[in-house]
Order: sequence, then C-alpha cells, then structure tokens
Amino acid sequence: MTNQNIETATENDEISLKELILKIKEWYLFLLTKSKLIILVGLLGGLIGFTYAYFQKPIYKAVLTFAMEDEKSGGGGGLGGALGLASQFGIDLGSSGGGAFSGANLIELMKSRKIVEKTLLSPIQVQGKTMSLVEYYLEFNELKKNWDEKPLLKNLTFPVDADRTQFNLQQDSILKNLAANLIKTDLIISQKDKKVSILSIEMNSTNELFAKIFCETIANETSDYYVEIKSKKSKLNVEILQRQVDSIRTELNNAMTGVAAATDNVFNLNMALNIKRVPGTSRQIDVQANTAILTQLVGNLELAKVTLRKETPLIQVIDRPILPLEKEKVGKLKSLILGGFLAGFLTVLYIVFSNLYKKLIA
Repeated sequence: MTNQNIETATENDEISLKELILKIKEWYLFLLTKSKLIILVGLLGGLIGFTYAYFQKPIYKAVLTFAMEDEKSGGGGGLGGALGLASQFGIDLGSSGGGAFSGANLIELMKSRKIVEKTLLSPIQVQGKTMSLVEYYLEFNELKKNWDEKPLLKNLTFPVDADRTQFNLQQDSILKNLAANLIKTDLIISQKDKKVSILSIEMNSTNELFAKIFCETIANETSDYYVEIKSKKSKLNVEILQRQVDSIRTELNNAMTGVAAATDNVFNLNMALNIKRVPGTSRQIDVQANTAILTQLVGNLELAKVTLRKETPLIQVIDRPILPLEKEKVGKLKSLILGGFLAGFLTVLYIVFSNLYKKLIA
C-alpha cells in the first residue's frame, strides 16, 4: 500500500470518527429538548414501581429437606448393597428392584396432580376449626366472594378427606386448576446433586401458614403413597399368612375341644370296645397335624414381617419449615429507582425511533 493510500484511509477514519461524535452530540442536544418529558415519564414510572411494592403482599417460603431410606437391596452381599445405593441415587445399574421412585422419578411423583390434590384435600386445624387445605386456600385468597352469584358454584365446598371420584364437574375443575397452578408457579422440588440423596420441597405462598402446612403435608402424602407401592406385595403376603395362621389356630382349638369331648365319652370304657376310641384318636391326629402346620405358618409369618420391614422405605425429614418463615418482598426504594429508570429508558427509545421514522418518511 502506497503512502498516499495510507493517508487517504487515515483521513477517512478521522472523518468517520468526527461524524460519529457530531451525530452523538446532535442526538444529545435533541434529547435535551425532550428532557422534561423524559423526567416526567421517569417520575411516573418510579411512582408506579413504588405503588406496586407498597401494595404487593410478601411471599413466604417454606422449605423441607428429607432423605429417602430404603433397606431393600437389589442382590446378594456387597453387590446388592451397591445396586440399592445406586438406585437410591437415581442410577439404573440393571437391578430388578430398580428405583421406580428414586431421584428424578420421586421428584415427578411429588409434583404429580394426584399427590398435590391429595394434599389439598387433607384436613388442617385453623383457629379451632377443621377444614380441608383447599378450603383454607380459597378462604385467604377470597376466591369465593362472587360464587354466590353463580348458581353452579353456590354452596360449593371441598369436605375433609372427600372421595375424589365423587366430585361433580365444578369441584373437579376447580381442584384440578388449583393443583396445576400450584405445581407450575409455587411448588419447587429439587435435588441439589445427583450424588446426594437429599431432596428439598419449597412452597411459596402469600399465606405463611398455608406454605408451612402444604410443605409438610405433601411430604407425608408422598411418604404414604411411596410406602404403599414399594411394600404392596410384601404387605399382601403378610395379610394372607396372617389369615392362614388365624384359620389354623381356630381349627386347632376346635380339634383340642374335640379330643376332650371324645375322651369324656369313652371314660371307663371296656377295653374290648376299641371302635368307641376312633373319634378321640382322629381328633388327636388333627391336633398334631394342625400344631405342625401352625408352627410352620407362624415361622413364615414372622419371616414375612421381617421382609416387610426391610422393604418398607422411610422418609427421613432433616429440616422442617419453622415459623416465622423467610419472606421475600421487593423493596420500595428499589422499585422506585427501577420503575423510574425503565420508564425513562423506554421513553428515550420511543423518542429516538419516532424521530428516525419521521426522517425516513419525510
């Protein structure tokens, strides 16, 4: 490149920089003429932000942390323990007893509509009055104010521990929508690290008591459901064995009574009349047989109970929400500054683009 070309390029750069500075100065002077409008709109935005912060209800945050304990192993010895531990952490290593409710699956279970609805229908005590959690939610949010004017919603209630399958269309729709909103906006369930089996439940609400009770109740409902599913087969086995033990014990008692009755009938009987001794001998055989069967069944029953205890998982609560809860609320000063800045910035953008548009169509 020749010296003349270099000088020309330098002059062009200087001209471009000079034009840029002049253009910025021009816009600055133009915006100064609109400063009163910008300041006015900024003050209005700040006032709106301050008003919003002033009337905004604080959000209370209830947090419960827990660990899921499951003694059932997936195999023998150390390998079974390793498989069980891996499944508890949500890692599938091919164990037949895999973690159907471990890790991410347990999180999804707790956020399911079934569990949330069961939680909302649970009973609570508020000011000496028993009501369902969903009734309390409708009460403090004042959602029933206009229901009396609507025939289909008038006198609509959600009784404690109501049968969900017996709800009418209106009850079903309201409960389903409430559960969906809570799951979407207020309920947060997380596992900080996949290597750690500790999960946390976070519930946010404008009502401090509701946040605390909901957080604790959903943990209990999940625990009950989890235990029911995980130990269903073992529990059924225990119930069957218990019925068999009770039945055989009844038969044994009847046989013993029969032996006593037969013995009374043949007391001082002639030794030559052996036919009379047959009922007593038969009853004695029944006693011996039933005793042997009962002994075996009782052993199986106790073994089944031990297995049930080992297969029954346990939710170990680590931290419960304690009143007063942590609350979050936007500061008035922060809202004032943010509202004023945002309103002023948007006003500047509007003025700039309006001016550019007028120049383009001129």
